Amino acid sequence: MEYKIFDSELKILEILWEGGETSAKEVAALAGEQVGWSKTTTYTVLKKCVEKGLVERREPGFLCSARISRQEAQQRETRGLIDRMYGGAADRLVASLLDGRALSGEEVARLRKMVEELK
Repeated sequence: MEYKIFDSELKILEILWEGGETSAKEVAALAGEQVGWSKTTTYTVLKKCVEKGLVERREPGFLCSARISRQEAQQRETRGLIDRMYGGAADRLVASLLDGRALSGEEVARLRKMVEELK
């Protein structure tokens, strides 16, 4: 089952994507520096990430590592957005993104290439 990734969970994942396997203590220190979280807040969010299967925790030392890549998280969130806001129609999302925006010839060529690769 896939869950929505909340902003707080994404912050934990970003710390782990940047640093690789990291102790919970170090994650708490980094979260404190970067977003002002207390150790308790960080541990609570880490626990939620573990419960959702986003983060793996290993002993000794409560070592944490991301169980999904940045790309997997982006894809998951994008699929959710397409389902919620565009009725599952990816072309409607693309149309919304491009609404009123002129594309360069290079951008059009890249889009055409992507579409061809998806066929």
